[in-house]
Amino acid sequence: MITRSTVRAVNALSARWARTFAGDGTAFTALGVWPLLGLLAHGADGDARHELTEAVGVPAERAAEEARPLLAAVDRMPGVRSAVGLWTDLRAPVWPDWLAALPAGTHGGLTGDAAADRAALDAWAAGHTGGEIGSLPVVLDDDTRLVLASALKVRTDWIRPFQSWPGWPADTGPWAELECEVLCRTTQLLDRVGVAETPAGPLTMLQVVGGNGIDVHLVLGAEQAGAGQVLQAAVEVLDRKHPLVPGDRLSLGTPGPGLTLERVPSMNPDPRLHVTAVPFAVNASHDLLAQAGLFGLRTAADTSRGHFPGVSAEPLAVGSAAQNAMATFGPRGFRAAAVTAIDLVAVGVPQYPYRALSADVRFDRPFGFLAVHRTSRLVLTAGWVDRPAIAPVPTPTGD
Repeated sequence: MITRSTVRAVNALSARWARTFAGDGTAFTALGVWPLLGLLAHGADGDARHELTEAVGVPAERAAEEARPLLAAVDRMPGVRSAVGLWTDLRAPVWPDWLAALPAGTHGGLTGDAAADRAALDAWAAGHTGGEIGSLPVVLDDDTRLVLASALKVRTDWIRPFQSWPGWPADTGPWAELECEVLCRTTQLLDRVGVAETPAGPLTMLQVVGGNGIDVHLVLGAEQAGAGQVLQAAVEVLDRKHPLVPGDRLSLGTPGPGLTLERVPSMNPDPRLHVTAVPFAVNASHDLLAQAGLFGLRTAADTSRGHFPGVSAEPLAVGSAAQNAMATFGPRGFRAAAVTAIDLVAVGVPQYPYRALSADVRFDRPFGFLAVHRTSRLVLTAGWVDRPAIAPVPTPTGD
């Protein structure tokens, strides 16, 4: 079960991230980043822990606890598949307590062979996104000690498909000369559209209903409003920070951007909502460290010292953090996928808190052996080795 506080925290990161976009086609998912930041916050200390806590919006000691049920609940949603992967180098073993915060079956190893590791990570990304995204956006080099990644795939088919034909989506404006496929449909449900007054100005929001409990909301702001402002405000509307007035309660005229309401002659009294839209396909890559402050990674990416003593005894810092995402919207449905990866690299000199006794033993001259029954301590067989076997030792067979 996903708690309301977790939803608010993830949506808040979505809203802050959304505000950074200037208007180019993009796709992104804070849901793919938030659990990774939460897991890192759980193992971080100092300023890195504080900044990561600010980014995820919940206390660091709770971040990992909320990340795991969130991932499990998302993966159970119809039409959604999610996964988390962790790969570690033997040179930086992770603490069992931190590893226990991850879902079972997510831990793999890095071999140190960059080509082989790259192939394995890319195969994981492709496998968990149905081939929509074929590579994991992570930098691998000799300093890489840990890779933490998430994958998300979303699919929904419309309950009522759109009609489509080639044409021009607009008579005026930037798309007036654009010939493309146009999507249209009509419904009696005026409450599928609504208008919200927000700090970014009025927003018109259309709910396109999917058949598996997943909807897509199309959002149109005022012409002078920036993309980032519109996206941020739309997330806040969905989070009920700004009320949305449904179409059947709006005044006649132009109550919102791109929306007109009027009374027209008709053969029956039923209302009609006519929708015109365009299909889209967007792909985007995001360097999360380019906005390290947004994701709480500014201190964590400082490689002058380690920041994650709760993850491993070896000093680690964030080496890279990125997301690849795609989304398509067409007459029959919507598809989206994203993979996010954060890698931790070795930095400085390990600061071990204890001076432990270490032993080394080498059997490099003649030695004896005993085979003993554990419970009774009965010696079953014994012997002496005066020289090692030169030829391959045959494999025992039979009883």
